[in-house]
Amino acid sequence: MHKHETPHAHNCACHACHGTHGQNHQSRNGSSSSGESPSSDDDGPSQPQLTTIHDHSHDSDLKALKEYTDDVMKDENARKEDERIAFGHYHEQKIRHPLKGHRADCHCTQCEELIKLCDQCGRSLSECTCNFLGKTYHESIYSLAHLDCLICAARLESALRRLPAVFFASLSFRTKMLYVISREDMSHVLPSLKKTAARIDPKIQIMLFTSLEKAVTKTYDMPTLDCPNCTLKLEKIINQQEGVISAEISYVSKKLRLTALNPDALLPSLMEACNAIEPGTRIVDASEAQEEKPSAESKDRTLPAGLACYILGLILYYLPQVPRLWGIVLLLASYLLLGWPVFKNLIRNIRHGEWFDENVLMTIATAGALGVGEYPEASGVLFFFRIGEVLEDRASEKSRRQITKAVDMRPDTVILLRDGTKTTVDPSSIHIGDTLMIRPGDRIPLDGIVLSGNSHVDTSPITGESDPREIHPGISLVSGCVNLEGTLTMQVTKELSESMVTRILDAVENAAATKPELDRFITRFSRIYVPVVVGIALVTAILPPLWMGGWKHWIYTAMTFLVISCPCALVISVPLSFFAGIGAASKKGILFKSGQVIEKMATIRNVLLDKTGTLTKGRFSVVRIEREPGIEETELLSLAASLETYSTHPIAHSIVNAARARDCQAKPFTDVQEISGHGLEGNSENDHVCVGNRKWLLARGIPVNTSDTWEGTSIYVAVNNHLAGKICIADTPKDDAADAVRQLHDMGLHVVMLTGDTEKSARMIADKLHIDEVHASLLPEDKLKEMQNTRIEKGPVLFTGDGINDAPVLAGADVGAAMGSGSDAAITVADTVYMTSQVSSIPESIRLAKKTVRTARFNTLFALTVKALVMLLGFAGYASMWLAVFADTGVTLLCILFSMALLRDSQKQ
Repeated sequence: MHKHETPHAHNCACHACHGTHGQNHQSRNGSSSSGESPSSDDDGPSQPQLTTIHDHSHDSDLKALKEYTDDVMKDENARKEDERIAFGHYHEQKIRHPLKGHRADCHCTQCEELIKLCDQCGRSLSECTCNFLGKTYHESIYSLAHLDCLICAARLESALRRLPAVFFASLSFRTKMLYVISREDMSHVLPSLKKTAARIDPKIQIMLFTSLEKAVTKTYDMPTLDCPNCTLKLEKIINQQEGVISAEISYVSKKLRLTALNPDALLPSLMEACNAIEPGTRIVDASEAQEEKPSAESKDRTLPAGLACYILGLILYYLPQVPRLWGIVLLLASYLLLGWPVFKNLIRNIRHGEWFDENVLMTIATAGALGVGEYPEASGVLFFFRIGEVLEDRASEKSRRQITKAVDMRPDTVILLRDGTKTTVDPSSIHIGDTLMIRPGDRIPLDGIVLSGNSHVDTSPITGESDPREIHPGISLVSGCVNLEGTLTMQVTKELSESMVTRILDAVENAAATKPELDRFITRFSRIYVPVVVGIALVTAILPPLWMGGWKHWIYTAMTFLVISCPCALVISVPLSFFAGIGAASKKGILFKSGQVIEKMATIRNVLLDKTGTLTKGRFSVVRIEREPGIEETELLSLAASLETYSTHPIAHSIVNAARARDCQAKPFTDVQEISGHGLEGNSENDHVCVGNRKWLLARGIPVNTSDTWEGTSIYVAVNNHLAGKICIADTPKDDAADAVRQLHDMGLHVVMLTGDTEKSARMIADKLHIDEVHASLLPEDKLKEMQNTRIEKGPVLFTGDGINDAPVLAGADVGAAMGSGSDAAITVADTVYMTSQVSSIPESIRLAKKTVRTARFNTLFALTVKALVMLLGFAGYASMWLAVFADTGVTLLCILFSMALLRDSQKQ
């Protein structure tokens, strides 16, 4: 890859990574396989990379695109020069730079430079500021979202320059900006630009230039969603609206995840666009969605009326004493009643160019059945189709509520204590500092601190730990836990919106609103699958009768194909599996931030673990203090503790606690600096004090005894560049660490410890836990390099850490996981959060991810297999339209049940 190219995803298969530059393949973090970091470029900020794979290795026009691949990587000066050349107001001029040793009349490229100068100002084109636009031309600058492939960028620029309305177009792959000059008003040109981009890659969004960093992602409720296939259409139309950067709709959670500069401002136009194809569509906040009434389908009177006509018609149709015509009339009446909602949707969809959905399929299939005289079957298929829709909607709604209920532990009311009186109030009205009463059996409503009372609380709803936790005054309480014994009073430290119960629910719902790659594939596949099945049905209805006769049989068989081709089972099976997996994980204290994280977690082959706070308890204790001559032990500890108060590291806390236990007097410090991975330094009175590891002090030229026999952690103290002593600290592994590492080994995973601690201390913990590979004395950037090397050599990596210094590795790993007790920076950057802070959560999360992906794939394969089997039986003459509609509805319901098994299994364990 060229050194100036923006790094692609580490698994990118585009030509820029695997074509002529495949040997210098770069990871998503910008590291090459050789371990070298890519050189930076000042022309534009690096862009966030997508993990979409673009394989252009078989494209026939790659050589022709070579000019454009170079073009889209040009800097701003080169772009300006190209723009001036397009207008043609320039001339070329040679400037001589004679080199020593060359002849006086030498005309080589080193002695003569050919430059292009503007005809008007005489400057070089890159410096020219002349305005050639006038009143004839219009210039606009656009931002490009989701442009992640160099070849696609080159192809897009080439296509845009060929548009009749475009005079000049220049695309920058690095800055993701598009410059367009046209003779027409740009408002007329923009639609053609968007259509061209959609043909290159449907994900590419062209919008008026603005900083994409200012974009906001917000999640909304869509309570009126009642059809998986309709969800796809709504998602498509929303993504086409002006101002939308990206939009994803989850039918399972009924959530819209919208990214735009001002998402709220777009809601009216989005609802207008959605209602044009799906009347009654609503996009609301969660508070409004809770008041949503039951779906219109459950109140539709055409269903019971159609059923009554159908039953009576069947009786008259098959009753020999009554003319069959009466039965046919009632069956036709039931057909119209049962089909009325289907026919309305059909007309609306055709108006919007939607030819292949379940409404079109059912209408053609049942009309064909009427055409061959199968009146009972035509009405019966419509009836069971309508019943199937109701059952599917209720089953998926029940599943969604069951999953949401499993993770929604927000209280309905709380008991507020104020001026000696008890008042039952809404939890959203509680503010920080308010006092609440918690009775035995009550769930802790908000995060806070115990003021009075002693009890035990069940933390299993949050952490999954079955052992009750002892509670007394001064102990922090986490919302969602259950008070088991005595009455407690607590002071609120976080409002409801920031408490643990809300954070868990928000994390689950936001994760469910993001689509995993398998779901995206199914969405694309269903758009191809339905037209293909319709084509097969058409061929079946026409070709066999031409050779074998039997038009009625083959038309009937074709209609069966149309009934079974409904894509609802495919569309609902995958997202529901991931939603159930996310809910099951949350019950075990594991928060996956998206379905994509689950997919990546299922592919992990290497587990890299930080030591302190991840594998160990992080509860350090000072074991001994070794001082140098000239300083007292108390003075040494006081200096170190006073400086360590500026750090949040567990080692710092242990030193501070030891000083407090010995009543050491705190010393004032100024100009304190924390050097990540090294230590702290600051000034106290007239002394400059450094507290940190041996490697850092040696780098500062401070002599340190290298014959340290202590196997734990040693923190060195230096005063005015002279060693004052060292503090020896010990830590112990977490109780479940050894068993968790054993489980990881049993799963065939490669386990590695990465730590900034000394080799001796790291090896001591590693030996206890049976971890074979250890990398010690690492700075944050060293951890990042080790992670990248492991990925290159052995495949996808899961890194688990808890400190602020782990943030770069967490962001760079295939999956970054943070302990719930870790720093806010680590939790924010991580893809997964282990709320229990237990090491056993790591193998559990991998098992859950594998099971979730396995269930989603099984559902997809199961649905396709059943549909293919029914099609084969229909082709052989053994399957009727009855079986087809039963199979379609039955497959959908079974996929829902298979997905919900994930949640049930988690509740049993």
